[in-house]
Amino acid sequence: MAKAQFQKGQKVWVESVGVWAHIERVNPVWAKGFDEPVRILYDLGLGRDFLDKELKGEERPEDRVDPVAGEWRLLRARNKWQAPEDCAHHPRPGTFPVVVTDENDWGGWRTPGAEYDRDPEKIEFQARLIAASPKLLALAKDLAAFVSEDAENAPPELLKLAQRAVGLTRRIQDQPIVAEAPRTAAAGR
Repeated sequence: MAKAQFQKGQKVWVESVGVWAHIERVNPVWAKGFDEPVRILYDLGLGRDFLDKELKGEERPEDRVDPVAGEWRLLRARNKWQAPEDCAHHPRPGTFPVVVTDENDWGGWRTPGAEYDRDPEKIEFQARLIAASPKLLALAKDLAAFVSEDAENAPPELLKLAQRAVGLTRRIQDQPIVAEAPRTAAAGR
């Protein structure tokens, strides 16, 4: 099934024409027997519809991610341990969040079923936070870099925020020093 990659009014680069254009209309292509569109076409006012692979959106600073971390996504997995009727108190009955950290949709973070059932709102929040982590890290790095360019003229509040951002990125990127376990008299013999 196809999902729209761009939205109406968004500025995109049209590779085949070599021009920037705004999307005038998003045209889903439906096929009999399918609940979702099988293809999405974009009307740019250039005489024909374009596929998403012919277009490239503007890169915004907030969309940049750390290439090492990659793009983390929040997916929904089917709840195998409870029927949707038994978990009506969940935000999305019948599913639970899974954060994937690999481009092939494996690896990442998930929670045990009993823990999710105990506090689904908390787990949903944690999933969104973890999925946004690479972008939050990029934001912290950008803030620190911005302030360091003109630290003498930066307001004190902004300097404090930048110092917190630097400390946070260091804690994330530095390998923790594992403390050696204390030796006991019996272990030394």
